[in-house]
Order: sequence, then structure tokens, then C-alpha cells
Amino acid sequence: MNSVNTQVCLPYGSGELRFNLPEANLLAVVTPNDVEPCASPVDEIRRALSSPIGAPALVDAVRGAQRVVIAADDMTRLTPVEIILPELLDELNRAGVRDEQVTVLIALGTHRPMTGEEIRAHFGEEVVRRVRVINNPWQDPAEMVYLETTPNGTPVSISRAALEADFLIGVGSIVPHHIPGFSGGAKIIQPGITGAETTGATHYLSTRAPRSYLGQVENPVRAEMERIAALAGLKAIFNVVLDRNGNLVRAFYGDPIQAHRAGVSVSKQVYGVSLKEQADIVIAGSHPCDIEFWQAHKSLYPAEIAVKPGGEIILVTPCPEGVSVMHREMLAITGLEPEAIAAKIETGEITDVVSGALALAWAKSRRLASVSLVSSGISDGEARALGFTPYRSVDEALAVAFRRHGPQSKVTVLTHAPDTLPLLETP
Repeated sequence: MNSVNTQVCLPYGSGELRFNLPEANLLAVVTPNDVEPCASPVDEIRRALSSPIGAPALVDAVRGAQRVVIAADDMTRLTPVEIILPELLDELNRAGVRDEQVTVLIALGTHRPMTGEEIRAHFGEEVVRRVRVINNPWQDPAEMVYLETTPNGTPVSISRAALEADFLIGVGSIVPHHIPGFSGGAKIIQPGITGAETTGATHYLSTRAPRSYLGQVENPVRAEMERIAALAGLKAIFNVVLDRNGNLVRAFYGDPIQAHRAGVSVSKQVYGVSLKEQADIVIAGSHPCDIEFWQAHKSLYPAEIAVKPGGEIILVTPCPEGVSVMHREMLAITGLEPEAIAAKIETGEITDVVSGALALAWAKSRRLASVSLVSSGISDGEARALGFTPYRSVDEALAVAFRRHGPQSKVTVLTHAPDTLPLLETP
């Protein structure tokens, strides 16, 4: 191989991870596009509130409401809720809604509850002082209300606190996502504040397609999520698009569908990156989704687009909380073949369908390309249970990959894989 090397840097936890690649082998280093963030986040938030998309202004829509619930992203997302929520609260105050009439419901999905310290750090002291901030109690059946089963077979249960609101707002960010195409919009409701059985059904619905829905905004899962959000009574959303460093680019307020689609168009400009060809080896860094593998697995789906069938994905992630705090038992099934996992879901042997659906998605990734794992937070035994080959460093994983695929193998690096939408050019 060519002795001239290029040093590549990946964000890794709160620091960086650097490694060298032979220049002759490097096909591309892919990162979200450089875009100009807005000059003043507060001014941009206020602009969005004053320019509603497909909906009345918040101050008019909420007038007379006695209970307002704001469903907002948890700490696994970069959404700057500590800046957004004070502006929303001030707008609610202008409509005559007092702070004590407002609850912020943390949209956990099936993530672990946030601690008090984490809530203060994520939402900010002002928000915690002004309003009640609570974790969505998705594990407590008494706090979840069953509404109906959709034509797709999704049993819909929603947080009681949200259903009792006169006005329900969702706050989130829009990035490419492998299940509904893009995050944001109705996703703050499903899976944000629904029951685990609802989330399991929509996640499993996503696995019926041959490949993930990454970057495809109109798809069966998005339609299902929007149906569920309407059942929950979602009146409006406040969504943002951020750059790769978490800086605010653009904000959108209004109708849960129309405002979301406006945000998607900007998100594509930030995260959609052209690729001329697929690589033999793809190195995928998991930043900013790197707390646990339950988040870091999002690196796999952009890598699937970037890698040749039969190639190699090297997933690089810190995962300080391991594989999954809330779904650790899934390690018993993650190494199985896709057909075996699907059969266990269908027969009811797998009762945690959310875990089963993700395990199925990971198994499909392994079938497309072998997966190596470089992680300081996941043990070798856990990596093997996931069906991945563990390595101590990127250099070690690369050396083996070059032996397997040949010394002339081409390599693509995805520095922020979970938030990257590779757009493969067609001849």
C-alpha cells in the first residue's frame, strides 16, 4: 500500500479519536455540509413563532387553554430546548397561560428516565424553575391510555398527561432517521410519549422494507406516526435544524405536517452529502448519538448506503452506558439471523418488540456487510453477542479489513454517521 498517510479525526465522546489511512485507499471523508448558523438563536426562534406554517399563531391558538403540555426531546438529542422553551413559555404567557398551567413532558421513547441533575442541565434552570418537567411514564400502565389499534395493527397508547392537555405542542429537531425517514414532527409523539407496545409495532413495521427508510420522508412508518400524533391531539410543533456542531440553522413552527416538511427541505441541505461510489470499507463514527448502542446503531444505516455489498463497516463509538440501559436483555437475540428474529417476534416469544425490531435491523445490516466494533464502553463479549467483531482500535480493525478485502480496498469515513444522509450518485 502507498506509504503516504492521511490523518483522519472522528469526534469521540467529549474528545477526538485520530487514525491514519493510506492516501491511496481513501475514497472520501464524509461529514454534514458546512452551513451558516443563524446569527442569533433567540431571534430565529422568535421569527419562527411569528411566522407559523399552516397554522394559527401560537398566541392565538392557545388562548383560553387551561392545560398545556410541551413534549420535548430528551438528552439523547441536541435540540436546544433550554433556549427554545423559555421563548415558548413567554409566548404562552402572552396568551394568558400561566407557567403553572404548563407541563414539559420529556419524550423518552423507551429510553431510561432522566435524573433531576440531567433535567436541569438539559432544560436549563429557568425552565425547571418556571414549569413542571417530568419524564414520560412509559413503564407505568396506569399513566398510559389505550386509544385504538390502527389498520396496520399498531396498538396506540399515549401518555395520560398529554391526553388531558387542552393544547399539545411538540419540540424536536430534524435529522435523517432510518425509521421514519427524518426525525422531528410527529416523532415527538411516537415514539416520544407513547407506550412500548406502540413503539414496538412501528419499529417492526419499518423492518418490513428491504432497506431502511433513511432520507425517505414519505413512507409507511411516517404515515403511521402522523396518524398516532393526530390521535394524541398534537396541535403544533416547534422543530429546528442544527448544523453538525449543534448550532441552530433554522427554526420552524406550525402544523405538525406542513412545518415538518418545510424543515426536512433544510435538513436535506445540511445532512445530504453526495457520494460518487460505494467503498469496500466504511468507517462510521457515532457522534452525536453515542451514549449507548441503542443510539449509536443509527450509524449503521448511512454506512449501509456507503458500503459495497459484502464489504466491511467499522463502527466507532464510546457508548459509556453500554449496549442499552433499558433493553439489556436483547443481547440474547441480537446475534441471530433476521429470519429467526422475525419468527420469534411473530410467535410472541420476543415480548419486547422494540428490541426485537432493532435486533432485526442490525441483523439485516450484518447480512449486507460484516460489522466490526471499536468501543471503549462495550465489552468484547457484548460486541460478539451483537454479531460484531470487536477491535481495540481503528488501526487494528483496518489492518484486518485490508487483509480481508485486499490492499487496494477503498475506504470511506463517515465522521457523523447518525446524522449523515449519503446520496449515492447514479451513472
